[in-house]
Amino acid sequence: MDLHIYNNVDEVMNALAQSICHASELAIKKRGRFNFVLSGGSSPRKLYELLASKNYHNKIAWNKTYFFFGDERFVPENDSQRNSLMVKEVLFDPLKITKSHIFNVNTTGSPEEAAQKYQKAITSHFQTEPVEFDFILLGLGDNSHTASLFPNTPVLEETEATVKSVFVKEVDMYRITMTAPLINQARNIAFLVFGEGKAEAVFHVLKDPSGSDKKYPARLIKRQEKKVQWFLDRTAAARL
Repeated sequence: MDLHIYNNVDEVMNALAQSICHASELAIKKRGRFNFVLSGGSSPRKLYELLASKNYHNKIAWNKTYFFFGDERFVPENDSQRNSLMVKEVLFDPLKITKSHIFNVNTTGSPEEAAQKYQKAITSHFQTEPVEFDFILLGLGDNSHTASLFPNTPVLEETEATVKSVFVKEVDMYRITMTAPLINQARNIAFLVFGEGKAEAVFHVLKDPSGSDKKYPARLIKRQEKKVQWFLDRTAAARL
C-alpha cells in the first residue's frame, strides 16, 4: 500500500488524475483498452471535472476506455440519487463518451436481478479473460464504508469475486455493489479521501489495531499490496 498525502484538495486531485493517466497509458499499450471503475458520491466530482478539462482530456485515449461503477443505488435510471447521472454530467457528456463504452447498472428488475445482470455484463465484456479491472476508484464514508460495503452487512462475508445486492438499513435503500474479492482483483486500486471529517475513518481503516472488517469495511481492500494507493489531504491524514 502506498500513502500519498498532499497539502490541499487540488494537489490530491492532480496527483490522482496523473496516476489514472499513467494506468490508462500502460493498460492500452499492453491490452489495447482501459477498464476504469468509477466511484460515486460527491468526493470524486472534482476529479471527473479535472479529467474532462483541457489540461487532461487529451491525456487519455477515451475511445479505448470502458467505464464501470463500483456500486450504484437501486433507484430508477433517471433518479437524481444515481451515481451514473453525476458522472454523465461532468465526465461522459463533456468528453462525448460512446454509450457502448459505459456500463450502467440496469435497475428495471429486482435488486438481485440488477446485480446478476451487471455481473453478466462485466463477464461478457472480459469474455475469456480474467475479470481484472485496470483501475478502481474508491471513496471512504465517515463510517469507513467503501463502494456499498457498509458496516455489519452480509455482503462483507462474500468470498466470490462478483456483484451483489445488499439492503443497507442506515440509508434505507438497496445498493448494488462489487464485492471486496472482485475489487481486490483489480490491477490498480485508489482511495480518494479528503477533509477533516474523514480522519477518524482513515485511522480505523489503516491504523486501528483493534479494528474489525465488519465494523470498518474498507479494511477488506488489501492494504498490504502495492497496487493499493491512498490519496489524502493533510486533514484526512491527521491521525496517521
